[in-house]
Amino acid sequence: MKNYVQDGKTISFTPTAAVASGEAVLLGMLLVVAIAAIAANTPGEGVTEGVFELPKKSTDVVALGVDLYWDDAEKEITTTATDNTLVGKAWAAAANQSTSVWVKINA
Repeated sequence: MKNYVQDGKTISFTPTAAVASGEAVLLGMLLVVAIAAIAANTPGEGVTEGVFELPKKSTDVVALGVDLYWDDAEKEITTTATDNTLVGKAWAAAANQSTSVWVKINA
């Protein structure tokens, strides 16, 4: 195929602030997870699909399979849709007071 570009499992991006390896970053409506640490204003790579353990709003109760959203101000997953971006599905339940959740991103 002459029009094939790539498999779409990773994406190149240039963050305006430093990003740690494994940190989630919202690129428009796409949540990516940094493959390695990326310095500010330096190109790097992020993963666009898969299941990742990500920071969660500790007061949220997450049921298996529900839609999850990214609160870009707090840099965490939440069950609250209002003012947040849909970024995936809960791959496991997470109780109140837990600070992380398994998320199948961009699903």
